[in-house]
Amino acid sequence: MNAVFYISAGVAVLATVMVIVAKNAIHGLLSLLVSLLAVSLIFYVMGAPFIAALEIIIYGGAIMVLFIFVVMLLNLGPAMVDQERQWLPARIWIGPGILALVLVVEMGYVIVRRPNAGISGSVVTPQEVGLALFGLYLLGVELASMLLLVGLVGAYYLGQRRIPPEKGPVAQRGRLP
Repeated sequence: MNAVFYISAGVAVLATVMVIVAKNAIHGLLSLLVSLLAVSLIFYVMGAPFIAALEIIIYGGAIMVLFIFVVMLLNLGPAMVDQERQWLPARIWIGPGILALVLVVEMGYVIVRRPNAGISGSVVTPQEVGLALFGLYLLGVELASMLLLVGLVGAYYLGQRRIPPEKGPVAQRGRLP
């Protein structure tokens, strides 16, 4: 199981580096998704299957959808459609696809060979997670949610079109037909 842990950690680090060096937001999001899946596998191998499932559902699902909507908000018109087609050619999927394939093979190995084995520690129950998140770490959870909300509002503000004052609705009302 140590090999699965270290390979998953390597995939997570490599995918995170790909996020940092990505020149395109969509490419970075694909690599971020692979990184989050690798972290989920690390949690599973360490004996925390519930946290691993939460990692996939919350981060891999909900947060990635939120990021994609923010990227969609930042696109400023129909001229961007051609640029989006250029952003995702088939060769872009090779790197994240290979890393995701490594994770799938590792997860299959873990499930088939040792279904109840972990590196160390005990299984973390949903009750323990709930008590930690809404007890000791409540302030951190709330601050993280506020940070995500501020980021979304900021992305919306940056993505909206600005109309010059001389062409706005107030300027149009003062003119006679």
